[in-house]
Amino acid sequence: MDFIREYANWFYLIGAILFILTLRGLSGPKTAIAGNRYGMIAMAIAVLTTFFVADSPVVWMIVGAMVLGAIVGIARARTVPMTQMPETVALMHSLVGLAAVLIAVAAIIHNNKLAELGPDLLAANGVNFHEMSKVHLFELFVGCFVGAITFTASVFAYGKLAAKKWAKTISGAWVKPVQAIIFLAMLGFGIQFFLTGDMTAFWAMTGLALVFGWVWIAPVGGGDMPVVVSLLNSFSGWAAAGIGFTLENNMLIVAGSLVGSSGAILSYIMCKAMNRSIINVLFGGAMGGAAVAAADAGDKAPRNHRSGSADDAGFLMSNADSVVIVPGYGMAQGRAQNAVKELANLLKEQGVTVRFAIHPVAGRMPGHMNVLLAEADVPYEDILEMDEINSDFPATDVVLVIGANDVVNPAAKDDPSSPIYGMPILEAHKARTIMVIKRSMATGYAGLDNDLFYNDKTMMIFGDAKKVVEDMTKAINGSGH
Repeated sequence: MDFIREYANWFYLIGAILFILTLRGLSGPKTAIAGNRYGMIAMAIAVLTTFFVADSPVVWMIVGAMVLGAIVGIARARTVPMTQMPETVALMHSLVGLAAVLIAVAAIIHNNKLAELGPDLLAANGVNFHEMSKVHLFELFVGCFVGAITFTASVFAYGKLAAKKWAKTISGAWVKPVQAIIFLAMLGFGIQFFLTGDMTAFWAMTGLALVFGWVWIAPVGGGDMPVVVSLLNSFSGWAAAGIGFTLENNMLIVAGSLVGSSGAILSYIMCKAMNRSIINVLFGGAMGGAAVAAADAGDKAPRNHRSGSADDAGFLMSNADSVVIVPGYGMAQGRAQNAVKELANLLKEQGVTVRFAIHPVAGRMPGHMNVLLAEADVPYEDILEMDEINSDFPATDVVLVIGANDVVNPAAKDDPSSPIYGMPILEAHKARTIMVIKRSMATGYAGLDNDLFYNDKTMMIFGDAKKVVEDMTKAINGSGH
């Protein structure tokens, strides 16, 4: 349509503004729904505008791909449980990276095919052909290798989060030298492609980038996966922006830049919450590695802990004035969020003040606990971030920790030899009574023993999170409170 072609940049500008409003809306739970709607409208504008301004689009392929993608996406959205959202997000990032690689490959093959036909034949058929400039080659170089790294790294992150057997963590003194060799070789071939346009160098660069993405993420510990997911989100954005330059699509450049920059900022915030740098997370190996080594070298004398029952916990909470619930991955694994909501509602009916405390890196992806609590319709005003709630713990009667581990470990405050020393934590150990629901005394994803479990004020309650919370609710109902 001529109208859309003539005003394409205006439509792209409207889409860009809507994407900015999307990020602003997604920054808070109360505005998240509106933010999602802005994003959907912006994407619809971007896709439709691009469809009509594209030169000679192969309509059946484009529409077919869109329909197939919509079918798969809707089916997945309707069936995926919230506990599998982290690996689903990682898998979506992989598709963005793969798309960037395929577009770069298609652009180069298309250009080479035109070059083979020769300028005279092309001119006779009304086709204007220009050799790729150095700028275009650089854009393809960056977009392709970033996309390839994003693809395989995201696939591994998916496997790690989904506990797939093939996603095995690698470790050893050989890892970092191998990473460096692959990375330097990838850059070498990429520079050769940039300088000469040699296709052999391009294929070598792409293959090495795919390998590097896997080898780069495989040593990262499970405790660092939320940062990895956030960073891969950023990478997928930069890959899309790079390909946007190749396709000369302003909307793709803007959208990719927004995703890339917001993901980078979120990664920085999460690293700050762990008191670690991004470089340390991505190239320092598993967080738990140092912990395991320290445990092997140190004294393994058994430590005493106090255990109790769901009935004991129900009695203590129903007689408290204030309760703070700290959810962790154990709540996600046990799918206990709805049971937790029922427990909180029952306690409120008894006149107990109930709030939820969320650590920035709790769970397996950014905002994991917030998503689960939102699914259970926990009121937004009851959910507080770490900086908002920490000062209230000393005056809290009972803290109920559900499957969280490293984010409440006092060693981060008290033990300079701990690998997580200096990491900001939820200061649950300052409460008057602490109750922890866990399946066992096993360490968390970071591989660290938790001093909180052996605190004199702590009562351990062993079992599946959902079952234990339901038993607590029954105990409170049956006590007559």
